[in-house]
Amino acid sequence: MQSDIFSAEHQPVRSQKRWAKQNSRMLRVGFGPDVIAANGSMVSYIGQFDFKYEGSGGSMGKFMKKMVSGEGSNIMRISGQGEVYLAKQAQQVFLIQLGGDAITLNTRSLLAFDANLNWDIKSIGNAGIMSGGLFNLVLEGNGVVALSSDGDPLVLDASQRPVFVDPQAAVCWSANLVPQLKNDFKMGSLIGRGSGESFQLGFHGPGFVVVQPSEGVVGTVQAS
Repeated sequence: MQSDIFSAEHQPVRSQKRWAKQNSRMLRVGFGPDVIAANGSMVSYIGQFDFKYEGSGGSMGKFMKKMVSGEGSNIMRISGQGEVYLAKQAQQVFLIQLGGDAITLNTRSLLAFDANLNWDIKSIGNAGIMSGGLFNLVLEGNGVVALSSDGDPLVLDASQRPVFVDPQAAVCWSANLVPQLKNDFKMGSLIGRGSGESFQLGFHGPGFVVVQPSEGVVGTVQAS
């Protein structure tokens, strides 16, 4: 049987590293310690594994925030021995090594992270928990975070002047940055890439913001 699908570029990338990109859109994780991953991100595995819904870790605060925001309810814990291949809608995959520092991630862009990392759900700006506002995932500690971007991302420096980002296009940002909601709505105007979004996230301070060239599946943005 002959086909270019059997060429070397389509064969698994062998690596001693626990986290290894197979190509720009697929990731292999060797086990090992447990991993927290986005639901539906597993595309293949070799070995013996358990996949189960990840609870709130015994924290009532996390449980309440998950109930109200919906964030964190789309993650699963992977445990076992072997290797798991992860991907998300053919989006590009990137790895971030945390060395005791922290990062804030839009959960739409979450692929996976080491289960030993501390995580929590945070509200954005003045969008409070009980108002059904905007929420994201904060990860901190020593370990790897895998994220996805719908297209080639752009890293913007927010230290010199404010950066404003459509909430659907924000991938991640420095955890020390505290985004503020900005309303640019004018009657009859469409803000963002055809989404009709009226709110943007404003960042200003020492740090970065990663933006993807897509708003993904557009939903309704609520704010207090």
